[in-house]
Amino acid sequence: MAGFSATTTSPDCLFAQVLAKVCTALKVVLPDVSDDVLARVEVTPTRDPSHGDMATNAALLVAKPARRKPFEIAKELVEQLSALPEMEKVESAGPGFVNMTLKPELFQHVAAAVLKRGERFGHSTLGSGKRVNIEYVSTNPTGPVHVGHCRGAVVGDALANLMQAAGYQVTKEYYVNDAGNQVVALTWATYWRYLQAIGTSIDAEIFSEKTPTGLQYQGAYLIPVGEALAKEHGRSLATPDGGIAPEEQWFSIVRHTALTHMMAMIKEDLAALGIHHEIFSSEAEILKSGQVEKAIAHLEGKSLLYEGVLEPPKGKKLDDWEARPQTLFRSTDFGDDADRPLKKSDGSNTYFANDIGYHAHKASRSDLLIDVLGADHGGYVSRMRAAISALTDGKTAFEVVLCQIVRIVKDGEPVRMSKRAGTFVTLRDLLDEVGRDAVRFTMLTRKADAQMEFDLNAVVAQTRDNPVFYVNYAHARCRSVLRLGAEKYGSEAVTDAALAAQDLSDLTAPEELAVLRRIAGFPRQIEAAAQAREPHRIATYCIDLSSDFHALWNRGREEASLRFIQDHSPEATMARLALVAAIAMTLRAGLAILGVEPVEEMR
Repeated sequence: MAGFSATTTSPDCLFAQVLAKVCTALKVVLPDVSDDVLARVEVTPTRDPSHGDMATNAALLVAKPARRKPFEIAKELVEQLSALPEMEKVESAGPGFVNMTLKPELFQHVAAAVLKRGERFGHSTLGSGKRVNIEYVSTNPTGPVHVGHCRGAVVGDALANLMQAAGYQVTKEYYVNDAGNQVVALTWATYWRYLQAIGTSIDAEIFSEKTPTGLQYQGAYLIPVGEALAKEHGRSLATPDGGIAPEEQWFSIVRHTALTHMMAMIKEDLAALGIHHEIFSSEAEILKSGQVEKAIAHLEGKSLLYEGVLEPPKGKKLDDWEARPQTLFRSTDFGDDADRPLKKSDGSNTYFANDIGYHAHKASRSDLLIDVLGADHGGYVSRMRAAISALTDGKTAFEVVLCQIVRIVKDGEPVRMSKRAGTFVTLRDLLDEVGRDAVRFTMLTRKADAQMEFDLNAVVAQTRDNPVFYVNYAHARCRSVLRLGAEKYGSEAVTDAALAAQDLSDLTAPEELAVLRRIAGFPRQIEAAAQAREPHRIATYCIDLSSDFHALWNRGREEASLRFIQDHSPEATMARLALVAAIAMTLRAGLAILGVEPVEEMR
């Protein structure tokens, strides 16, 4: 589990506050300890709660440069830390770890901090405003968004929210692949629907033979586009008898209309998932602007291009391989396992060359580029990292988050439920089936590069085995308790400000402190998840906090002193209402990062 070092910047992080105390104590024990060593000191939760609340590796880190035994340093560190008023108990463990048990009031104060900060609880300045460009979805504009794109869309969007919460300046970008053969195929398919709209009957197979790409897109989603063309242009895009006119008569018009409609549909689908990109970059515009040639010239000016011959691809028989001179980029100079072609044998650009131009365009306005891609793009990472390093002299970093495909099942069987796409499950169909929040949360319950099965029965089941329901139920229960408190004591008594001012010293039961400890760990979860580029950690955190709350709720049924409403003591009730409000607020803060709307009431 990731710890917290001296660079932690969240004002809400109790771990960071304890870390500062540890570093101060360490400088007393070893006055000559360097800042570099201090920066590596960590404070983490103990693996076993019986060993305390937090542990530090400080003595282990400094032992070698100090030329002393770790356990000796740990013993002196224990003496220094034990003198602090915040510490209940401090003891050394193992070869040099120091375990710390904090006094309950430190955790009690966390509840007040949550209520004062609201949904920004846990946000930090870790990123220091560093400019991060996150590109995600970027599906070809040839049809509706399908579930193959859904996981990357959700992961990318949640990652953007997460890094914003950690203090990065984030730009959400979509790359429109509007150049190449797929757009030519889309244009011809749209023209076929146009001809149908003006009353021309052409069999799909016959029409396909007359196209340069074949009739690849036959989904019903293109019917409205063909009708829109017919309404605007009448029969002017066809021959007098309604047949296929020369391309120069209609191609650019149909292409523009098809792309406009497709992107509008894609944006609408993404909006239904709660996703809104700030920048849409066009591949065609990048090519037209000369960005690709500029990037290639830059590499050539650094003597990073040469004319050469590639080795045969792995598994390719030599008899099937024709060696041809090509313009190659020296990507092996930057850690890639092979040099990469930028020009084909006919002199045209490779796809990689075009992609370099686009990434150069992004790099000019970013400190860090993150692409969220399907797992089948794994081989792409090293070559693009090499290109960006070469183009920016290492000033702009490049990372890729790979997402495994999602298998949709219902009643144990694969699902094909599309009404309009024909051969794949659309995002809109999935949203209609289970709802936006269920889709988003479920997609984030596992690490992006782990296999996932999306069970339609499971995500709508109202059981604790369904994490979406489990977390929503926890939040709804919290809100129900607060409504009951408002009925009993008045709405003004249970505002966040009023509850933040309450004396929480009555919250000393192990179950209550366990929840407070979990809440105290939220700021470190935000920073650790952002640093690892793993938004699923926030979903896991929400599940764990919900589990702690449900356990406390159930214990209250058995033990009257743990009930949230204490009829004999308004002060005890207010302390517990503050705890419940802090739980609800922390869940909302986590769900906001995930892009999920919290449920106020379960019916």
